Amino acid sequence: MKPAEILNTHKLKRTSCREGILEVVINAGQPLSENEIRENLPGNYDRTTFYRSFKTLEEHQIIHKIVIDNQLVKYALHNSITHKQDHAHFYCNDCDMVKCLDDIPVQKYQLPDGFSDNETEVIIKGTCPKCKNKD
Repeated sequence: MKPAEILNTHKLKRTSCREGILEVVINAGQPLSENEIRENLPGNYDRTTFYRSFKTLEEHQIIHKIVIDNQLVKYALHNSITHKQDHAHFYCNDCDMVKCLDDIPVQKYQLPDGFSDNETEVIIKGTCPKCKNKD
């Protein structure tokens, strides 16, 4: 799906910044941090425009946050766009790469009475094959 189609489907105004952010995320093939997206974003947008566009895409569930820890957050297209089920993510402790593990679905947990969940995240941390082979 192209950025313009995604924005039209979500009834959002097409702006070059929004389309640029989506283009970077789509072409990356893996989750990226805000800085990685900014570095690859064509055009020169001020911080306010970038963050407003970014926040709008997140609020409309076009991109979603993958929280690795309190210092690292990556973003990818939301499952509603990619038509993927909820899945685990792998984080490489050496190179900070995050990979969607589409074949590892997130299980539903039985919660105590009175509790309800909104979302469940599974982050598996370790070493990716590329970093493992450096040794």
